[in-house]
Amino acid sequence: MQRLYDFLRRHPTGVDSFWAAMLVGITMLEVVESASTTPHRLLAVPSVLALGLVVALRRRWTVPMFWVALGTGLYQLLAGVEVHSADCAMLVILFTVASAADVPRRLSRFALVSGLAAAPLYGLRFGFDKSTTDSTQNVLFALFLMVPFALAWVLGDSLRTRRAYYAQLVERNQRLEKEREAQAKVAVAAERARIARELHDVVAHNVSVMVVQADGAAYVMDVAPEQAKEALQTISGTGRQALAEMRRLLGVLRTGEPQESEDYVPQPDVEQIEVLVEQVRAAGLAVDFEVEGAPRQLPSGVELTAYRIVQEALTNTRKHGGPDAKASVRLVYFDDGLGLLVEDDGRGAAHELYEDGGADGAGHGLIGMRERVGMVGGTLEAGPRPGGGFRISALLPLKKR
Repeated sequence: MQRLYDFLRRHPTGVDSFWAAMLVGITMLEVVESASTTPHRLLAVPSVLALGLVVALRRRWTVPMFWVALGTGLYQLLAGVEVHSADCAMLVILFTVASAADVPRRLSRFALVSGLAAAPLYGLRFGFDKSTTDSTQNVLFALFLMVPFALAWVLGDSLRTRRAYYAQLVERNQRLEKEREAQAKVAVAAERARIARELHDVVAHNVSVMVVQADGAAYVMDVAPEQAKEALQTISGTGRQALAEMRRLLGVLRTGEPQESEDYVPQPDVEQIEVLVEQVRAAGLAVDFEVEGAPRQLPSGVELTAYRIVQEALTNTRKHGGPDAKASVRLVYFDDGLGLLVEDDGRGAAHELYEDGGADGAGHGLIGMRERVGMVGGTLEAGPRPGGGFRISALLPLKKR
């Protein structure tokens, strides 16, 4: 049954042609039967065929078929062809014009006026109810004949409105679907950027420490074996830490959620900045560390951002500050946020490191800093110090602005 219904929906003209043939056949029987007593009744044949054509092609060529129906009605009035069964095609085409979305509203209203005028014109041409001469009853009779035309137009217009509303819902749903897809792509890009920043921070910092320690161990291997042993231990510990953090990040990429394992480390926070400073000191960089204000628990995003900023700043000092550079890290707890100040007295950084987006040719350290700070609603300033060296200053609010 469903297949038959689908077939009929795919072939609307065929369905209309079937009903048109039925209508023409029934009406022609009426015309032939009445022609024996009323020969001029054969004048109805052209109108019957024309109205059958209107029913058959009403959905394919709606506007042309309306004009054919209107012309047929005028022909019946002029030729004196009285009402026959095929005239119900007038109601059908009126309904079709009112319901078609591609038909202008002006033409739809004109079709309504034409349909309402059909009954009075018929009464004037052929006379009203011949059983009475009461003008009031004749007017009521004309109004009664106008009702089917009004109902046909109202039903068609209601269907047109419902179809337009449904089309609007479909369009809105498609638009929302596209917006969801766009938001999903943005979220994926943001997550990739976050993972890229995490990998950059982990690899750049820990590998930098390992390289410095490896160079130091090779330098003192023969003259100070104990120092070389300590450097190798530092390299081993740093490598394990980097490996654990990278495994955590890769676990997030694979499963979408962090996995609990002894090989995974928690996200760094502000308390681990002191451990980070000690690690950098062990790698050979002199760092002063100072905390102002009362330390307290901060949002995890703020704490991770603070840790990564300090980590990246110290990594840049080792890379660009020179062998005798010194650095200082200052944390300030405000009532509504956390302030960070990382300075060094080294050679500073190349101009392109802190201008033009912060691209450094080997990574995106300062770009990552700015993106991290922006995600928590903070501000970041990075550039050379007036007296030489480099300075990074950040203010991280407790709430996004």
